[in-house]
Amino acid sequence: MSDNLITFANVSRFYGEVLGINNVSLSIPPGVTSLVGPNGSGKTTLMNLMTGLIRPTEGEIRVLGIAPNDPGRLCRAVGYCAQFDAFPKGLSGYQFVYSFLLMHGFEPAECGRRTLAALEMVGMMEARNRPVAAYSKGMRQRARLAQAIAHDPQVLVLDEPLNGLDPLARAEAIALFQQWGKAGKHVIVSSHILHEVDRISDQVILLSQGYVVAEGQIQSVRGEVKDQPMQILVRCSRPNQLAARLFIENHVVEAKLHTNGKEILLRTRDADGFYLLLNRIVLDSGIEVESVSPADDDVNSVYQYLIGGEGAAI
Repeated sequence: MSDNLITFANVSRFYGEVLGINNVSLSIPPGVTSLVGPNGSGKTTLMNLMTGLIRPTEGEIRVLGIAPNDPGRLCRAVGYCAQFDAFPKGLSGYQFVYSFLLMHGFEPAECGRRTLAALEMVGMMEARNRPVAAYSKGMRQRARLAQAIAHDPQVLVLDEPLNGLDPLARAEAIALFQQWGKAGKHVIVSSHILHEVDRISDQVILLSQGYVVAEGQIQSVRGEVKDQPMQILVRCSRPNQLAARLFIENHVVEAKLHTNGKEILLRTRDADGFYLLLNRIVLDSGIEVESVSPADDDVNSVYQYLIGGEGAAI
């Protein structure tokens, strides 16, 4: 197993008779990886296994080559920002991060330096000496994120890290995730905000009822869903004429004219054939095409294709 990957080999985790995840095999490279699925799909179980908080019932896990039974090395390599909003009483944001580093074995002066650097990175310097109990939900979330990154881990496991953040803080956090991913770190993110998952992810892992139903770059996953027509949005000068011409072809199964009278939403079983056909129609008819873009090349659409109506509850 590579020391640059997070690997799961036939991993299952049961809580008594309740399934957490079942027979999961993954090989996660550096970059931003998003875990997507409804509540109960296995996202948090997968994260807890990566961080060594729980052990698998069956199978083998390695995080950068480190086994879960080596907690010292694992804690140094992994930073975990859990979604649970719990803090020790009476601590300021600075003390919260500082005490964590002290437990990691850093010298006091190094704890102070790292604490300030982490708080500055997440925009919490002004509030660092205020008690955590007085923080807003978004500020508490940023304090947890500062704690997760303070020891400069190579793997960041972030469970719903965008919860409670205002739009500016959310944009700043996303920029940090992308920066860390480009720097070669593993950034594992679970999120319900699917349009942001699309923006930040190098790859996605789609889970349902404890099983991995798909993984990889979302465009590649979508390309493998052969039994679902691709939706394509075309903005052009004469959408009615284009729709009539396209319906001659067997692979075009539906065409809907947008209320603005300038766009048409098409569903085709042969995307490559459609693009070639569109080129011919434009040359023959003189229809002016302003734009052509996939209308469902995103996490939400792919998830709905894979598991049906459950995708709407992500």
